Amino acid sequence: MKTDELREKYLAFFETKGHTRVPSDVLVPTWDPSVLFTPAGMNQFKDHFLGKVKLEYTRATTCQKCMRTGDIDNVGRTPRHHTFFEMLGNFSFGDYFKRDAIHWAWELLTDKKWYGLNPEQLSVTVYKDDSEAADIWKDDIGLPDKRIQWLDEDENFWPASAPSEGPDGVCGPCSEIYFHADGREPLEIWNLVFTQFNREGNPPDNLTPLPSKNIDTGMGLERMAACMQDVETNYHIDILKPIVLAAADVVGAKYSYDSEDGRRVRRITDHVRACVFCVHENVYPGANKEKYVVKRLLRRAVLDGHQMGMREPFLYQLVDAVVDQMKGIYPDLAETTERVSKVIKAEEANFFSTIDTGLQKIHRVFDDMKSSSEKQIDGGVAHNFYQTYGFPPELFETLGAEQDYGFDWDGYEVAEKEHKERTGSVKHGVMGSAGAMDELKAQVSETEFSGYDSTEGTSTICGIVDGEGAEGVALQSAAASEKELRVILDRTPFYGESGGQVGDSGMITTDSSEFVVDRTEKDGSLFVHIGRVTKGKLTKGDTVNASVDNNRRNGIQRAHSATHILHWALQKNLGSHAQQQGSKVDEDWLRFDFTNLEAVGAETLQTIEDDVLQQVSAKGSIKWETLPLADARAAGAMMLFGEKYPDPVRMVSIGEFSKELCGGTHLTNTDQVQQFEILSEEGVSAGTRRVTALTGARAVEHQATTEASLTKTANLLDVKDDQVLHAVTALADKARWLKKQAAGGGGAEPKANVASSTGSELSYIEKRKLLRETARTLNTQAFEVPDRIQSMLDECKTLEQQMAAREEAGGASVDELVASAKDIGGTKVIIAELPMAGSALMRQLVDQIRKKIEPTVILFASREGDSKVTLIAAVSRDLVPKVSAGNWVKEVAPVVGGGGGGKPDMAQAGGKNPENIPQALTKAEEWIAAALGA
Repeated sequence: MKTDELREKYLAFFETKGHTRVPSDVLVPTWDPSVLFTPAGMNQFKDHFLGKVKLEYTRATTCQKCMRTGDIDNVGRTPRHHTFFEMLGNFSFGDYFKRDAIHWAWELLTDKKWYGLNPEQLSVTVYKDDSEAADIWKDDIGLPDKRIQWLDEDENFWPASAPSEGPDGVCGPCSEIYFHADGREPLEIWNLVFTQFNREGNPPDNLTPLPSKNIDTGMGLERMAACMQDVETNYHIDILKPIVLAAADVVGAKYSYDSEDGRRVRRITDHVRACVFCVHENVYPGANKEKYVVKRLLRRAVLDGHQMGMREPFLYQLVDAVVDQMKGIYPDLAETTERVSKVIKAEEANFFSTIDTGLQKIHRVFDDMKSSSEKQIDGGVAHNFYQTYGFPPELFETLGAEQDYGFDWDGYEVAEKEHKERTGSVKHGVMGSAGAMDELKAQVSETEFSGYDSTEGTSTICGIVDGEGAEGVALQSAAASEKELRVILDRTPFYGESGGQVGDSGMITTDSSEFVVDRTEKDGSLFVHIGRVTKGKLTKGDTVNASVDNNRRNGIQRAHSATHILHWALQKNLGSHAQQQGSKVDEDWLRFDFTNLEAVGAETLQTIEDDVLQQVSAKGSIKWETLPLADARAAGAMMLFGEKYPDPVRMVSIGEFSKELCGGTHLTNTDQVQQFEILSEEGVSAGTRRVTALTGARAVEHQATTEASLTKTANLLDVKDDQVLHAVTALADKARWLKKQAAGGGGAEPKANVASSTGSELSYIEKRKLLRETARTLNTQAFEVPDRIQSMLDECKTLEQQMAAREEAGGASVDELVASAKDIGGTKVIIAELPMAGSALMRQLVDQIRKKIEPTVILFASREGDSKVTLIAAVSRDLVPKVSAGNWVKEVAPVVGGGGGGKPDMAQAGGKNPENIPQALTKAEEWIAAALGA
């Protein structure tokens, strides 16, 4: 039986038993912080099992895309381990239980209409205390005792060992079904989990029966196909063997099951299939969380290829092979083949650029360990290899294991913590702790959202919570205070933050009380209004008026509708691969992340902005409707890969050019966006770019500030707007020349040539471009340009004053100072007054003199006005053991009424009696002569 047929028969069978066929969840459930990837079929139904959502059905069946990396080192080595795999499952939420689950499992497996396995080749296991399941297998199904095995909680309970070791929460026994093929080890093909208890505390008597019992089953598609096709390994089934052979062909190896290269080829097959699905869902290789897993899998596969002689990217050539085998059930894969290939090739090329150097150094580490009889790889060393060469520690560990070396994970984690202390960490578990919010979910189920049609309405308070999560405490009432509270209504016009759109703010009131809503969030299907009681008292059960801040909502809607238009413009100009990777929509401000491997050029970015503005001015209508998911797809709605959609869905249409599935709030016409301006485009991670933009009032304000900044800059430079960039360049040249002159350098003064003005008025786009170019020239922010120009003008004026004062006082150049040096005991001694020089100039002169002559000692004095003196003393480094600049300046400074000190080779002091500088210089010469032994 082909794998696709096996999958379809499973789902069709359970549909005949009243189950709803539910599509696979995405691989990366971003809404579930407890996992990085979907690890099992039950994960998308967690809230169903916990009673936190309103049930639309009580029976479900799925084929779920899954990812697990806990046994990654076994991939390719054992017949059954994978990272990516498909899990078939049937689920009951308080509906049927053990008897039906067992009967249906047996019928599917043995009935000739379905899988038609020989009943004599099947056996089962049950939990040691689950006589109910054992009796069903024995009395109903007719299995003899010898084919029913009773096992302990570590094998036949979910979670494993839960009765004695925990965690607290929903749990239950399970029954596993094994297939016995001739000449092979028995193979577990199906696990039936009977969630019938709530665990509380330690044994004994810590398992309380649940009032509503559930069924959760799981059958690995690949291993079931291996049974049905009678092959020795999952990798030889009909949808995997072609990829295995393609991988062998690409790396130029003859595939042999038992060889080391055969194991490498199978690992390449698994890893590239997993990465194709991940990248397809816009999970690119990166440094954190799920992105790191993708990077790790790709680099493991590259290393396998490298060990078989590959020195150039090769994995990307297998994308077509994966898509060919999987597109029948996942047709969307065919739409992203080119993008996925490019991403994988880019990551391969990146790793290949460092792999040879890294491997050489790793083997040197192993050689050093061997010579010193060390048995464990230093975690800090491994962390440095990851930072320097991109070698994930797991690869280092794998290479070490081949030579019987252990790995210091504690040391690695310490090094990682020190390196990434600012980023923190995320803990991942299975279920969250229960609290007041979870109790409310069970009572209220969901909040009705009325905010699409109105921003004000009457509601009833269903709950008041002090605190959040497991720490939250339910209150019956709350009086006015500064304490932050959470209020849950049965019906609300407030949008709860989700889908990138921030939550609404506003007021919840009665005749005698007020609750200021600072923000609104979503917790499951509940809308949570977060804020403070500012007047009177709120009580659970009160009828209230909920009113959204309309001005803020309008600004948010302008940004959100503009985001959809921007998405369209990006795809129009960059290609269909430019899909949303994430977004944040606030009041007249938006941030939009999208897929693109390169930076977007300035001209293209301007075209994108122009396209958005054209659609804004076109006054296109914005409409939304709720319709079946299939109908939305048929209508051409954009479906973001890796996104989970409900069915039915809400489709937002803008004009004739944009259709997106979106739960957010929107305008009714594009011209209500008013204005749109892109602020920046930048990279945020490998293959992901980010556009930040403004709409409405903030965009108008930004434009006014841009024009004012350019005008102020032009006025400071005394030029026309279109001459600013040339004038700034001339000013920068003049500033550099003045600094060089002040430091004793030469060269002709640059000519202040400024291009002639065209005399025509610049458009806003031209003014913005000119201001941005000027900011880049000055290495500053656009709105900081006037201040930077003023600073440069002030600096030039000061330098000119200093140079004029020095000329009046007979200031000397470096060459003149060197020529004036006295020879005292074989050391060149330069002691001089440099009027208006300042400490920075004197230090520059010291550095230049020390490059020309040594050994040398230098002391400069500079007067600034009538009450300030600066002294700088310097000593050649080879003289430091004999003479200290710090001691020298300490001796001289009191003469000018001051003090100071510093390092042995350079020191500074200040004073307040410029008239005493001649005496100070005399003192300086006397002290240094004595110090030099002259």
